Amino acid sequence: MSVYESILKGLNEAIEYEKGNVQTRTAKCTVSPVPDFSSEEIKDIRLGFGMTQLTFAEVMGVSVKTVEAWEAGTNKPIGAARRFLSVLKADPKLLVKNNIISA
Repeated sequence: MSVYESILKGLNEAIEYEKGNVQTRTAKCTVSPVPDFSSEEIKDIRLGFGMTQLTFAEVMGVSVKTVEAWEAGTNKPIGAARRFLSVLKADPKLLVKNNIISA
């Protein structure tokens, strides 16, 4: 099936759904809000992993200057970085389990 055909099929299914001709399965999920992190909390997370700012920057996918600014309180992480920090805080073994770092 080409991309065009796939898009057309999806649009036709959406039209039929809106007309009430098609039943769909739905699942309800709740997404927790993305937490804010203070400069101290960010530094504590980094130090909890025993990482330098350079290593932590590589793990986070940002520059060392960005980590420095987060920890100085000059800038705050946004979006995906905040979500990733919350995941790291919740599961400290995540980096090793996912081969992001070696033990």
